[in-house]
Amino acid sequence: MNFRKRTPSAEPEINLIPFIDVLLVLLIFLMLTSTASRLSEINMTLPLADAQKQKDRPQQIVLTVSAQGQYAVNKSPVDGTSVSALAAVLGPLASQQVTLVISADAQASHQSVVHAMEAARRTGLSQITFATQSSESSGS
Repeated sequence: MNFRKRTPSAEPEINLIPFIDVLLVLLIFLMLTSTASRLSEINMTLPLADAQKQKDRPQQIVLTVSAQGQYAVNKSPVDGTSVSALAAVLGPLASQQVTLVISADAQASHQSVVHAMEAARRTGLSQITFATQSSESSGS
């Protein structure tokens, strides 16, 4: 048999490639399990407003958004659901002292509310508030 002589300066080498492979598999496993457990634990409770009901003031514009995405300004229906159609109706009513109250149905899409806010921005309405349901009338 032919044996090689070991030189005193030759140190054993550790092969790092299998070690790195194992670490990457462990990292992927930990990332997947930690993300799934966090998403399944999210419990969300929406707040209710306990403020006193305000009296109707003439310097308010009430914009109602239905569950189907239709709009009504001060109880008058708006033709169309686009931002420009809504801005055309809000434009003549807009002034510096006017507050826009957005009263959206609980089933209305977020996009409908965003369209309402964009129409308010285009017409110069900077004071926007949202109507809420009080906890007394919610039955809980």
